[in-house]
Amino acid sequence: FLPTYLIFLLLALSLIFAEGGRILVIPQDGSHWLSMRPVVGKLQQNGHEVVVVVPSTSLYMTSKEPQNFTVKVFPIPYTEEHLVAVLRSFVNAHFLERSVFNIITLYQSVLEISSCFLTNCKSLLHNEDMMWYLRESKFDVVFTDPTIMCGPIIAEYLSVPSIYFLRGFPCGMDSEATQCPNPPSYVPRLFLNNSDSMTFAQRLSNTLGLMLEFVYCKPIFAQFEEFAYEIFQKKVTATDLLSRGSIWLMRYDFVFEFPRPVMPNMVFIGGINCDQKEKLSQ
Repeated sequence: FLPTYLIFLLLALSLIFAEGGRILVIPQDGSHWLSMRPVVGKLQQNGHEVVVVVPSTSLYMTSKEPQNFTVKVFPIPYTEEHLVAVLRSFVNAHFLERSVFNIITLYQSVLEISSCFLTNCKSLLHNEDMMWYLRESKFDVVFTDPTIMCGPIIAEYLSVPSIYFLRGFPCGMDSEATQCPNPPSYVPRLFLNNSDSMTFAQRLSNTLGLMLEFVYCKPIFAQFEEFAYEIFQKKVTATDLLSRGSIWLMRYDFVFEFPRPVMPNMVFIGGINCDQKEKLSQ
């Protein structure tokens, strides 16, 4: 009886002295931030100290809106008009004017928007005052959308564990970074409209899509790899940086996604952004 009593006493004391952590949030603009923002608010409500670092120019990430967490703003060298124009070009090329004949425009739009995000990342890491603040704050974890790669770079720079919050990652790099099996004969590639039950011809097109993804994504992430080399003074690939992620919070749902292998640290949280409705009346 005595050992059990002591165990319960120790557990009770540990709950009394439990403290929230210090969380650094490196978000991505657009709908990515709209999905992440409610989670960030909940973290603050649960007793964690949350600091969100945002660029001075953005669509939705602003320090003027009411919030219960700390926002730190760093300057960037382009205007809101430029950002809107780049995002409009990206949306038009990917969702409104999709065509095999539009592939050059589509590729250019991706390079333009990734260049904007790279500029943001460079402006942050070259801002001595902001980086001094981040180092001295001694954060426990970096909570980030890794699509723009800046969050993983910051986490590596600060030597802090990272938690990813994302809907998916281009070119299957999430599977590669987590060493998760991703055979093209079974797992549909992005944008090809294949299912998990493919014909032989569809599997061939799926494999071809995998090869084209390398050509499509390599120049985009090469920019961030060059910048990472500048920061760390050693060769670091995008996959290396992504592989540092401790937990991948995937906004997937087993109901809507095709069956595919996942690793234990890839957690499906589909529906987290769904609006909470009242119960139906009798």
